[in-house]
Amino acid sequence: MNSLVVRNGRVFDGRGGPGRAADVLVRGDRVEAIEPTGVLSPPPDAETIDAAGCWVTPGFVDLHTHYDAEVEVAPALFESLRHGVTTCVLGSCSLSMVLGRPADLADQFCRVEAIPRDVVLPLLERVKDWEGPREYFAHLDRLPLGPNVACLLGHSTLRSSVLGMERSLTRGLRPTEEEYRRMEALLDEALDEGFLGMSISTLPWDKLDGEVFRSRPMPSVFAPWSEYRRLSKRLRARGRVLQAVPNISTKLNVILFYLLSSGGLWGTPLKTTLISMMDVRSDRLAFRIAGALARFFNRFLRADFRLQALPEVFDLWADGMDIVVFEEFEAGAAALHFADLERRHALLRDPAYRRRFKRQWRRRWLPRAYHRNFEHSEVISCPDPRVVGKSFADIGRERGVDAVDAFLDLVLEHGRALRWYTVMGNDRPRWLEWIVRHPDILIGFSDAGAHLRNMAHYNFPLRLLRLVRDADAAGRPCMSVGRAVQRLTSEIAEWLGLDAGVLAPGRRADLVVVRPEALDERLDEVHEEAVPEFGGLRRLVRRNDEAVEAVVVGGRIAARRGVPADELGERPFGRLLRAGRGDRARRDAVPLPQAVA
Repeated sequence: MNSLVVRNGRVFDGRGGPGRAADVLVRGDRVEAIEPTGVLSPPPDAETIDAAGCWVTPGFVDLHTHYDAEVEVAPALFESLRHGVTTCVLGSCSLSMVLGRPADLADQFCRVEAIPRDVVLPLLERVKDWEGPREYFAHLDRLPLGPNVACLLGHSTLRSSVLGMERSLTRGLRPTEEEYRRMEALLDEALDEGFLGMSISTLPWDKLDGEVFRSRPMPSVFAPWSEYRRLSKRLRARGRVLQAVPNISTKLNVILFYLLSSGGLWGTPLKTTLISMMDVRSDRLAFRIAGALARFFNRFLRADFRLQALPEVFDLWADGMDIVVFEEFEAGAAALHFADLERRHALLRDPAYRRRFKRQWRRRWLPRAYHRNFEHSEVISCPDPRVVGKSFADIGRERGVDAVDAFLDLVLEHGRALRWYTVMGNDRPRWLEWIVRHPDILIGFSDAGAHLRNMAHYNFPLRLLRLVRDADAAGRPCMSVGRAVQRLTSEIAEWLGLDAGVLAPGRRADLVVVRPEALDERLDEVHEEAVPEFGGLRRLVRRNDEAVEAVVVGGRIAARRGVPADELGERPFGRLLRAGRGDRARRDAVPLPQAVA
């Protein structure tokens, strides 16, 4: 077995306590010992990582990703791994690749997650050799994974595979008893295999791609609440997780999820997690109300409810109109219905359409998630250099036109060559600190693997550690470093039922060596990097590789200062993790290939 020793670091075990000066000895894929610095006597052939001046923590857990497509072509998932994320959860937002035809899966996944359909559909047609949860896990087990992965079963794909796409998208249609039993059987199979639970969505502005059902909401949106309740009984009985996307525009159905989680009403609490607790510019009270309700239901009605939250400013980039926030209102969705720019631009020129767009854009009395304020925008790049660095409101004033007309005119002039930026929320530091301290949140919601042109939250664990350190330096302590590490590791893993997130003898050797003095402003710098596997599409990333000295997965070095394992003469040793059974149920008889065919 390979041996590894991490020397001279300050070790945080993930349980929330203060760090201690210690060395960590790893043999095979397990931690063998953690002892005070200088006490260990490792084997002479042990590889050494010098962690002097560094924090040594368990690997971070990302509970909300959309790597379901990328894992098929780049299973190292290195953009997360390089930042210390050693466990990723797939299958979020009612979407997974477990069930269904390649065309149906691509239609459900691509538009809402802003991934090119012309890449994903041929990919699925080439690699899909599974027909259900058991076969899908056997497939993942064969991939040379970088980080560990765990999975939720997506309700949209479950529903559409059983009912067929047309029936699953028919409003008011209830499944037959036979169809309900088939959905329950597939969910049971997934839970038996070790899926974490199921994800659903009630957000109507997540739309289908393709031609046949284009612009209809996800199949999960059409389900009656009785369907959610019926399937949730299986989760409740097994102690598994329901991940849900509420209608974040109206927020009216959020209370139903609190009620669904309540053990006081249903006998046993249902582990329920929603996206998200965020201090959005459009509504400065909603996150505080959500937090108060979570406290009430968890303390007095025996709920097991968690809101997902990011420890950083939530900012967005867009190419022209290609960003999901325009799906929130009818006129915006009408434009995005046309993938072909000529047809879209013909609509944008129509005076009647423009009047409708502006009317809906400014409806202040209707709830919204996006602020729709063009004062809060900045043109990042454009063929017309005169507009770069300005807001659409500024441009409108210069041109003597309405800000909305200025925006639509620029989209017509430059299409996707108009690149712009806005901040959606989490822009008030004190309230952000309040959010990350809240007892009823889970740190996550990176959306890693999706919205490649719109978001860059892959390094959120490092930004939480910086937030905590900087708040302490400013004389307003937010939480201890040990507690921050716990929020990023064991708190998530234990709630999900995974064998991860703790650095202790006998546990999996997944760990990160963080250099705290490098947790600086470079963590906020945004770069664009090509993703060859997605046709060269340029992904937004934030990187400061000096902040992560080393990442270890399954006892093997997976990255050093941003250099991946294969360039270090190693190979990643991530595994498929199963809920409730750690990774002990891994099918060791399945050979692990060196590369994806």
